[in-house]
Amino acid sequence: MSDLLLMKNRNHTNRFWMLLVMLLLSGAVINVWQRAGEARVTRQSLKDFPAELGQWNQHGADQTLDEETQRVLRADDYLSRNFESNGRMASFYVGYYATQRTGATYHSPLNCLPGSGWTLTEGPRIAITPANGGAAFEANRYIVQNGNDRELMVYWYLGRGRATASEYWGKIYTVVDSLRRRRSDGAIVRVMVPVGDSEDAALKAATELASQAASKLPPFVPN
Repeated sequence: MSDLLLMKNRNHTNRFWMLLVMLLLSGAVINVWQRAGEARVTRQSLKDFPAELGQWNQHGADQTLDEETQRVLRADDYLSRNFESNGRMASFYVGYYATQRTGATYHSPLNCLPGSGWTLTEGPRIAITPANGGAAFEANRYIVQNGNDRELMVYWYLGRGRATASEYWGKIYTVVDSLRRRRSDGAIVRVMVPVGDSEDAALKAATELASQAASKLPPFVPN
């Protein structure tokens, strides 16, 4: 009986020391990670994003968000631009965050738009295939309406070479890459097209613009 108790005490002692070592190592890793800070990445400013995307051409000057909106979004760089193709208009927005460690992060349209008077109707996710032959990815698809203004919205999250429709998985990837690559930079990309007489035509137009834009984004939202 005494030998059994001695073995149990030794096991408890060993587990204690193993747990203590793991806690100390974890603390050291976190301390080094915090001291190392965010890795620097080279990127182009979104103001230099191409004015021509396939059959889509920039329409008018880039839009500047008001100060209140900028304070809410807290993006380090953004682009709000209209494009036109064969008489159809589309709005294109990218909000880029150099780091999400400080609490600044992309805002889901599901949280922002209802506060501005928009109602949202979710549709099935769609596949976006970059025009340059890159890997296809899923994007969210919604019909949004404010009064008589009815538009089809497509959006996704992009960062560090990953594109995803899920805000949940976007956050997980951010945490993983922050630990593994010391990077938490990322962006939200959104395309909105007036529905007009045909939701199918609006979806086709939004998908085309998203496909062209996705192929041009890496220099501005680095892989």
